[in-house]
Amino acid sequence: MTLVVAREECHYRRMGGGVLLVGNFLSAATGAFTVGEELAIRLRELGRPVIATSRQPRRVVRLLDMVATTVIRRHEYGVAHVDVYSGPAFLYAEAVCAVLRLLRKPYVLTLHGGELPEFGRRWPVRVRTLLRGAAVVTTPSRYLLEQMQPYRASLQVLPNAVDAGVHMFRPRERPQPRLLWLRAFHRIYNPALAPAVVARLVAEFPEIRLTMIGPDKGDGTFQETVQRASRLRVGDRVTFPGAVAKAQVPAWLDTGDIFLNCASVDNAPVSVVEAMASGLCVISTRVGGIPYLLEDERNALLVPPDDPDAMAGAVRRVLNEPGLAAMLSRNARAKAEQLDWVAILPQWNALLSMVSEKGTS
Repeated sequence: MTLVVAREECHYRRMGGGVLLVGNFLSAATGAFTVGEELAIRLRELGRPVIATSRQPRRVVRLLDMVATTVIRRHEYGVAHVDVYSGPAFLYAEAVCAVLRLLRKPYVLTLHGGELPEFGRRWPVRVRTLLRGAAVVTTPSRYLLEQMQPYRASLQVLPNAVDAGVHMFRPRERPQPRLLWLRAFHRIYNPALAPAVVARLVAEFPEIRLTMIGPDKGDGTFQETVQRASRLRVGDRVTFPGAVAKAQVPAWLDTGDIFLNCASVDNAPVSVVEAMASGLCVISTRVGGIPYLLEDERNALLVPPDDPDAMAGAVRRVLNEPGLAAMLSRNARAKAEQLDWVAILPQWNALLSMVSEKGTS
């Protein structure tokens, strides 16, 4: 196997097929493992030389590191891939792409995050200018494709992928009231909704428990969630393990039967697909790209945003309605298998090779 990878790496080097991945590689500092980090690992496993930037947690240092790496290591890659987020992080993509254009390096952009459409409405010229310079622009969902087409007509969907094989599928035929939430504690994910759901169910299901996993992003929502659980007198039923390593996620998912996604803004969350791969019954708010990812009443139950009564009602259905949990669980696993890296990685590899070859021809 090592010999095959080494042979492939030599092939990619001869073809100028090294790739520069520009994004947030911050899992060591934040505990949040991104799709970009997983893509870097998968491409390296194919033998493709990969340069990844940046791992610097401080914003200014991260930007400088991205730009410096793009310039200093320009002879090591034939194509760049740049993650695009809204807010201050949009500046990273603008700066790096400006440098790539000066270096005459072709690049691919991938659009991320449910807040990007609103950012585009506020800064249409900036967004249009950035997208126009790319060889290819990809999005992980049809939702972002439709929302971002006013800025560039030719967009390509490449879904966020998961490794379905590492998640032990356990069909939830007789689910217990073990709820699980797995996101970062940030306002857009509305974590305080989850304890309110528990409070509405505790009288009916006295054994109910909720585990809330994820890093604290520092905007006050973690403290708000803890306080809300205490105020609603369910603090003893909610546990907060904090951020967990990527390798530990499957084991944590196996401890729950019902997965709550409470987001107010969302796109194509990997955590939800991982829960589906494990066979959890997913209950999610109907926001952003979620209806494009999940099919209501087939592989998930969708409810209005910030509505604890509706979400509690969906949990009640999963626990009480004969056959519903088993159907949701099996269909969720089937959907996750469609998004496995086995299916998605060859598409990435072919796209990067095509852009690199065009850039050198």
